[in-house]
Amino acid sequence: MSLSRVSETDALLIGRIRDGEEDAWQDLIDRYEGRLLAFVESRLRRRAHSEDVVQETFIGFLNSLPNYDGRRSLESYLFAICAYKLTDHLRREGRRPTLPLSSAGAGRSSSDTWELEGPARPASSLVRSGERRTLEEDALVEAIRQQIENWKTRGDWGKIQCVELLFVRGWANKDVASHLQISEQHVANYKHDFTNKLRGSVKNQQLCEEVFPELYTN
Repeated sequence: MSLSRVSETDALLIGRIRDGEEDAWQDLIDRYEGRLLAFVESRLRRRAHSEDVVQETFIGFLNSLPNYDGRRSLESYLFAICAYKLTDHLRREGRRPTLPLSSAGAGRSSSDTWELEGPARPASSLVRSGERRTLEEDALVEAIRQQIENWKTRGDWGKIQCVELLFVRGWANKDVASHLQISEQHVANYKHDFTNKLRGSVKNQQLCEEVFPELYTN
């Protein structure tokens, strides 16, 4: 129930911002600036630079507002943008971060810390924070739900069984084919169709590109 209330509050706030309500933007800043600043400052340890990153985060959100999907968690979306802006800031400085990207990493060995191995390392490998993982999970859950509902509506129960055996139970293609008494080629086709549909569905959710950058590569 609390998640529904939060979503409704976020939706109202976004609606006010889109309507150009004078106090709405300040309400957004008041609500999230402190948490974003704490997140960045715990990694940069420099107040002025942290404030710059948070400011860039809000600007990034404003620029992406026309594509923002109101079904997504506003907090997670802001933190995903913030993580990207933080990564970009560190890359510009040529720094090698040594702190875990999420607070859950406290106490881990040095091999689990967030390290920049070289200037060619893609940003996508550096921003898998808890906030980004939440966005990824929510997007995939929604994509899977849409595809399963689509197949149920069309009565494609065989495809649903096939996907369940492949991805939930982890069966090999040949075992699924034998169990369902279809060819391995059919199994491969269903698998390919399912992953392609998920890819398209996630991309259509119009998340910021930092969440699934692999969807936007040529």
